[in-house]
Amino acid sequence: MTDVKIKIQGLYKIFGNSPIAQLEKIQGGITKQQLLENHNHVLGLDNISLDMYDQKIQVIMGLSGSGKSTLIRHINRLIEPTAGKLLVDGEDVLTFPPEKLREFRRKRASMVFQKFGLLPHKTVIENAMYGLLIQGTDEKDAQSHAQRWLDRVGLTGFENKYPAQLSGGMQQRVGLARALATDADILLMDEAFSALDPLIRTDMQNVLLELQNELNKTIVFITHDLDEALKIGDSIAILRDGALVQCGDAQEIILSPADDYVKDFIKDINRAKVIRLSSLDTEEVYADAPVLPAALTIEDAFKELTKHGSNVANIQLEGTVQGSISIQNMVRAIA
Repeated sequence: MTDVKIKIQGLYKIFGNSPIAQLEKIQGGITKQQLLENHNHVLGLDNISLDMYDQKIQVIMGLSGSGKSTLIRHINRLIEPTAGKLLVDGEDVLTFPPEKLREFRRKRASMVFQKFGLLPHKTVIENAMYGLLIQGTDEKDAQSHAQRWLDRVGLTGFENKYPAQLSGGMQQRVGLARALATDADILLMDEAFSALDPLIRTDMQNVLLELQNELNKTIVFITHDLDEALKIGDSIAILRDGALVQCGDAQEIILSPADDYVKDFIKDINRAKVIRLSSLDTEEVYADAPVLPAALTIEDAFKELTKHGSNVANIQLEGTVQGSISIQNMVRAIA
């Protein structure tokens, strides 16, 4: 079982002049709307408890105003909570004194912002070096290390350009290189790709997944796009009005939506891209049927069966054939 890297327990955030005084009202059952209309306070987070696992990508998603960006900013304490705990490697970040908090931000948790957050008067290489210099790294070493990450994200040759001379996708690659250069084990990404055009956005998603396969960071990724969440998330947490509605992997979200709110999110999703053969009921083994891995999605299974000219496949899990599945059963699963 993968270790819990970040543990959030009973986290509340109320915006206003007297949030502590309003906490009891929220815990007593008044709604977010009632808190605003009757008490002139805004409920940002409502009793969030969530485990985020080491070396996995945790997606936080929801509509505007759901609390997702508020939540991620609690992890590095850009926002202070009204109540609750936030543990990283077993330590409550909310108790860190100023110097320890600064050290945490410099070395353990890097952030990539939606609007890139680059320094316009600094070159690409200077932006990529920035976090390292803040850490106290020697300038020559910082430049060498930053250059390596610029090369990795495909920006070789652009080191001396300024942000205004780059496309949006290239600017976000600089932001990603800057975050990775610090070698922090936690990467916080707040709507990092949402300002990009669709094709560039897809490209950046692929870059992130390729890097994650090698680096195995703990990534907290904020998005309002379910397709993006399903593509990159090992686990997906869905927020509504500051409360956690459902958390699970892509298949759990698609196959067992918690309520009508989640059902509305997933209604237009291509289920064949998400549902894997391992979740389907199998029948008896067919002697001459092709063997497909249980981790394959239905969409990819369709392609494989078409290549083999077969209507049925045997399913293999951990080296053992578990049974068979027909095209008809796959079609029923995604209907």
